[in-house]
Amino acid sequence: MAFKEYGSYDGIGLADLVRRKLVSAGELLDEAIARTARVDPQINAVVVRHDDFAKQQIDKGLADGPFTGVPFLLKDLEILKGTRTTFGASVYEDNVADHSGTLAQRFLDAGLTIFGKSSSPEFGLMPTTESRLFGPTRNPWNLAHSSGGSSGGAAAAVAARILPVAHASDGGGSIRIPASASGVFGLKPTRARTPLGPDRGEGWGGFSCGHVVSISVRDSAAMLDAIHGPEPSSPYVAPPPQRPFLEEVGREPGRLRIAFTDKSPYGEAIDPEVAAATREIAVLLAGLGHHVEERAPMLAADPAVVMSTIVAANTALNVRLAEQRFGRTMTDNDFEALTLASARNAQKSTATDYVAAQLGAFQISRALAAFFESCDVLLCPTLCSPPLRIGELNTMSEDLSHIAPVLRRYMPATAMFNMSGQPAMSVPLAWNAAGLPLGMMFSARFGDEATLFRLAAQLEQARPWKDKLPPVCA
Repeated sequence: MAFKEYGSYDGIGLADLVRRKLVSAGELLDEAIARTARVDPQINAVVVRHDDFAKQQIDKGLADGPFTGVPFLLKDLEILKGTRTTFGASVYEDNVADHSGTLAQRFLDAGLTIFGKSSSPEFGLMPTTESRLFGPTRNPWNLAHSSGGSSGGAAAAVAARILPVAHASDGGGSIRIPASASGVFGLKPTRARTPLGPDRGEGWGGFSCGHVVSISVRDSAAMLDAIHGPEPSSPYVAPPPQRPFLEEVGREPGRLRIAFTDKSPYGEAIDPEVAAATREIAVLLAGLGHHVEERAPMLAADPAVVMSTIVAANTALNVRLAEQRFGRTMTDNDFEALTLASARNAQKSTATDYVAAQLGAFQISRALAAFFESCDVLLCPTLCSPPLRIGELNTMSEDLSHIAPVLRRYMPATAMFNMSGQPAMSVPLAWNAAGLPLGMMFSARFGDEATLFRLAAQLEQARPWKDKLPPVCA
């Protein structure tokens, strides 16, 4: 029997129904599978299915956690023992994990029922999700547009109400970008807040971290409570929270000092509707009692240069590991043109270039730390234009020169908070005249997710988004 009210609940709400025995985990899983069948042919968000794994979880008995019985998707970059993970790459199409990632295990320990993987661009390299292996993931608000990336499948699935919360990760904006493009909530935690083991201690030189995208703020907070904390291999740890993150949701944020800007960090003009929406939210914040002032940080290095050097080196290692595993040179039959070009660029660089990029990241971090001495929160657009159209970024093109200018125009502000390690969130507070979501990005000091959760909950009350549904909706 279909659970008709499924779409009106967030993850905590569904788990509460299971706990009270008003619905079973099996019924929720059946409903998520049915919803996937209804909408995924249009949006292409769920690219790996392991329904049997989820059913076996239920049969064996789910862990007793805050999300027991809630259906869930891992991003197709995370490994789960006995299931397929492709990393969005043709060469790994049939790859089955022989062990689980620490984060995947923590999701299992939270009681989640993991029935598949959501789409990602190859190795999570792009702010759109259009891998050659699986094809484009489309935006539920307008199928001609991308749902964002690299957690594009997760955001599209949540926006289309296949499920209320899904795993996402962020190395340069990959939680916040798709959250903005798809009209859902996404918070990137502080560096080292969540684990990346057991196979590595950090991702992209410390830029990357894992969490979720969700319909509600409280799901994001409760999930961070469930998954945060170091593991034995952690090279460093985040400052411990003062109290559970869920307890911050609904707590009075106080009168925050909020700086805002409606411009690109490069000083360039942005889409007029995005700029107008940013100013509108600044007015809303002032009306909520916050001190709002227009100003922006000055960066001591170019985030794009830093990112390209460090990501290229990590991509080159991924290609090398594939060559070692398969015993041959990787070609364009194995990886997309962008991946191979990035790897080649890294091979042209030196170890000194990599250290220089690390220094650039430190300089950006230092400038941001100084800026936040005089404010609590920075507001700026998550994306400086509406969601990209499908095909606007072509990672299979012989000429890849179009990509860097698009990235500079589209997502100039997200990566600097990966470099500083500060928490940052995209909140679905605006839509343009064409009906496409325009997320607003809020960032806070290192370790201060608490302030962001308090503010997000206040905004969720002031300008609710949960019942605003896209045209393609389960």
